[in-house]
Amino acid sequence: MSETTETSAMPMDHAIQLHDARPFFDKVLAHGVQHGIIDVQRLAAINADGPKGIVQIARYFGSEFLRPELEKARDRMVNLISLYLLETTGGDLGKAALSLRDHSLLSRSKGGSDMLKRLIAMPESSNFGMAGYDDAQTSLLAVWSLRSHAEYRAEFARRSEIAQAIAAAQWFAEQYDLDTDELEAAGADAEAVIRTGLLVQALAPRAMDQGEWPHTVAFERLVTALRKKKQLRSPQLRLPAGLPADMRAVVEGQFEAVLADFPKLLDSAVPLRTLLRPTGAFRARYFLLDDPLAEVDSYHRSLDALEEGAEPPLLASKLWTRTTQGNEDEHSLLTLFLCLAAGAPKKTLLTEKTAASLVRKIRKHGLQPDLAEEFIRSHAPGAYQQDYIALWTGFVQEASRTLSSDMDYQLHDALALLRRECNVMP
Repeated sequence: MSETTETSAMPMDHAIQLHDARPFFDKVLAHGVQHGIIDVQRLAAINADGPKGIVQIARYFGSEFLRPELEKARDRMVNLISLYLLETTGGDLGKAALSLRDHSLLSRSKGGSDMLKRLIAMPESSNFGMAGYDDAQTSLLAVWSLRSHAEYRAEFARRSEIAQAIAAAQWFAEQYDLDTDELEAAGADAEAVIRTGLLVQALAPRAMDQGEWPHTVAFERLVTALRKKKQLRSPQLRLPAGLPADMRAVVEGQFEAVLADFPKLLDSAVPLRTLLRPTGAFRARYFLLDDPLAEVDSYHRSLDALEEGAEPPLLASKLWTRTTQGNEDEHSLLTLFLCLAAGAPKKTLLTEKTAASLVRKIRKHGLQPDLAEEFIRSHAPGAYQQDYIALWTGFVQEASRTLSSDMDYQLHDALALLRRECNVMP
């Protein structure tokens, strides 16, 4: 038991402040004895069970032969009992005292332990690729057995919301015959799955009946067709038919994010290839399947669409081949295009020092995106020129403000952007 009393020379209504810092178990025990709820016999049983429980807990977490371990086990036991009594009685001392009277001390301790085990078993992340491991349960239980009830309630609320998001994402996936194993393999976020389900339902209401989760190429075709038909002017989001009632709140919570992305889909000036590139911000908020076969098929269809007698796409120039040296991934190409636009030597890989110098050069002399686009049209493979221009245009739209900002004195934001979008050696 520990009480602290603070006094001061302030007026009488503020003179005394009392703070009872005892664990809830101590308060319940004192209340039960004081009000005759816990008699002498019951108190003796509690005193007999206490050492047994302490030894059991010390053995579970380490050793029952070391005094520090036993002292920590005592703290764990008191906290576990307090957690259970607080949770089951709502902090009512009378009800908690009755619970101590009618049940063994060890059962109240086990009740607190079971609460924490259920908490630890709940998902900690909404990413399907980050499922928990049972091996970590003992170490996590050791941590949580010393946490307060307020911390427990906050974590329980957080994990409950995550569990609801995962359940809703699994429900959406089931409507499209998408297995949870595929979500785990792809490391999909539950929120991204929900947003995609809502978006596809708004764009193509019958898609759910077709039982196929969209891949990137199919989604691009869908939005392209709708742009041509001007059918994206008044998108409506609604809860899917058959969605369980306990999932509605978490799904509705994603409405605002999806609606905020519609203007980009509506804007024909925003190239879809740029919007849907794997490292882009849009793709990070949604879950689209990667289908290499569909991408190859799309490429061949674009070649077949050439009019008869038209000249075949131009091959890459020697300068392009020499400059890229086979490094034609998005990060390498954006690095090259940025160097061109900044009037710097052509590189597909930057050091931290070179990246910082590049940013300073841009802030001093400005950025000329047309130089990179001209290089693409003159030297890039003809079949990919439009894709590369779209990639570059999208990057400029997203990054130019950060790269040119005078407020970023230490270049932290600009360098973070280059590390994310370009090739920068650590």
